[in-house]
Amino acid sequence: GLFPGTHETSRLLSLPMLTVRQGETVLDAFIGRFTHLKNTLGYQSQDLITLFPDLPGLDGLLQKFVSCHTHSDDEIRYIIEGEGVFGFVLSDQDQVELTMTSGDYINVPAGTEHWFRLTASRRVKAIRYFSSREGWVPVYTGRPVRTFARQPETPAPLKRN
Repeated sequence: GLFPGTHETSRLLSLPMLTVRQGETVLDAFIGRFTHLKNTLGYQSQDLITLFPDLPGLDGLLQKFVSCHTHSDDEIRYIIEGEGVFGFVLSDQDQVELTMTSGDYINVPAGTEHWFRLTASRRVKAIRYFSSREGWVPVYTGRPVRTFARQPETPAPLKRN
């Protein structure tokens, strides 16, 4: 399968919300990736973020992510269920967004201006890896984020001639 672990891991990933213990079970299933990052790049901590439509305070929580910000260390995310959109400010100051789905892995280098938002499904589970024990610490830049055209939830089929 796409992910390590057992049927139990797959079952847990299908749940909208996880208890602390269930989250630890999911992290344990992916321990090989964290061990590799720890041994090769010095990463020190990880956590599991679970966002879903009925999460109390979801909109307030999302406000932390949607503003342009940087971090003093690399930001690594591994999307294990659902989807989200990472936006970036390029070196020429243009902006671009990338939609990440289950199985996608991204490393945002330290100091890179970026933001994150959910897609219309408003659902994602992602493992976050940190090179420090402090975890997710944003430095907001105040740069406005360009408005991007939103993609339809179900893309139209490709037409072949």
